[in-house]
Amino acid sequence: MVKSYLGLGSNLGVRLKNLEQACIAIEIEAGGITDRSPVYETEPWGFSSKHKFLNMVISIDTILSPGDLLLTLQEIETRIGRIREGIGYVPRAIDIDLLLYDDLLISTKELIVPHPLFHERRFVLKPLSDIAPDLLHPALNRKIIELLADCIDKSMVELFPD
Repeated sequence: MVKSYLGLGSNLGVRLKNLEQACIAIEIEAGGITDRSPVYETEPWGFSSKHKFLNMVISIDTILSPGDLLLTLQEIETRIGRIREGIGYVPRAIDIDLLLYDDLLISTKELIVPHPLFHERRFVLKPLSDIAPDLLHPALNRKIIELLADCIDKSMVELFPD
């Protein structure tokens, strides 16, 4: 079993339902969820949209290889309604990012792990710090809580009421 961290986001449709559907599918198809952050409402990052995101981070124990995990997550996204347009950041029903896969550094055409920008994104760092504050970023060799404290992204990340 390998510990992996996934970032989930949704800003189209019934956002909370999309996150829950993704968590159920991940648990069945990718690996057991071992921890989950609270859900946060956040501003879009990298593009403008009138629709705010709901974001969260989960940890899973998986037997899937990094490549197989990525393919499984993409299949789940497609079933929940993600449309890949191939043109930068756009609103979406669901987005599932493979943030970390154990402490591996992976760089292929299909996959880069750790996710190359998560250390610059408050909407990832805040929920990740809730469940793994002392986890070391394997490329930067810094704790998640330190990355959050030093993050230059000051966009809104507010706890979403249950």
